[in-house]
Amino acid sequence: MVGALKKPANTQRQTEKAAEYFRGVLSELKKVHWPSRRQLLAYTGVVFFAVAIVSVLMWIVDSGLSAAVTKLLP
Repeated sequence: MVGALKKPANTQRQTEKAAEYFRGVLSELKKVHWPSRRQLLAYTGVVFFAVAIVSVLMWIVDSGLSAAVTKLLP
């Protein structure tokens, strides 16, 4: 019976800690500078452009290495 009484106290402490954590999360989210829609679209465009450039560069390197290996190996 004594063990059964301790369990709710532990659960209550965990609930209090979880509530404190989420209060802290909400407090920090209020401090975040959220970009405007225009900024978000601009940043997304920059990311897509960078990914496209890196993809093309990787394709060129891969094609070059494939050609070199094909010539070296019969």
